[in-house]
Amino acid sequence: MTTQTTHKADRKEGPRSKRAVILNAAIDNFGRDGFEHTKWATIADEVGIGQTALYHYFESKAHCLLTIMTLELDRSLTQFREATDGVEDHVERMRAAVGSAYALTDREALSARILVSHMDLLATVRPSQREEDERQRARVLVRAIEDQWSELIEGGISSGDFVARDARLTGLAILGLVIGVWRWYRPGGSRSLTDISDFTSAACVRLVGRDPTP
Repeated sequence: MTTQTTHKADRKEGPRSKRAVILNAAIDNFGRDGFEHTKWATIADEVGIGQTALYHYFESKAHCLLTIMTLELDRSLTQFREATDGVEDHVERMRAAVGSAYALTDREALSARILVSHMDLLATVRPSQREEDERQRARVLVRAIEDQWSELIEGGISSGDFVARDARLTGLAILGLVIGVWRWYRPGGSRSLTDISDFTSAACVRLVGRDPTP
């Protein structure tokens, strides 16, 4: 059995798992072929249900995309908090925060890529209530992530570990550097996430004014 066939078979497990397998199929296809080039019917075929049945879970392909984005933002925020919780040294907190952004499976990396590629979707009101609710949830999470990075920078500045600069602007600049990787990274490419994490962590520590050497 080929890998592709195995994946399709895995996605056709019991009815209680349909939402999860729909999301996984969507991530695989959006991440590989792009959102615009993925047909809703393709997702239905891979999951093993009729196209109409998809609307029980997601009212549109865009609703599915927004849900993927919300879930990815929530995962990112949770991993940031878990990685930095209890780390007293601010430089080490920075390294831990950056490292958490790249501690992903291949599918999670695709989700991150999908999120970064479609952030503009969060800027305008959606045509349906379910899509709009998902957009609003995503926007709250975006702000929470930005706040976490700002607070990390503020703590380092207050302790004297980081150079005194605009904490909000510095936090946003570092966040932009961290997530910018997803515009070009591909699972299985020549650069591993470990290599990317080490390089980006050192760059971020330089940005706050400290020698990146451990």
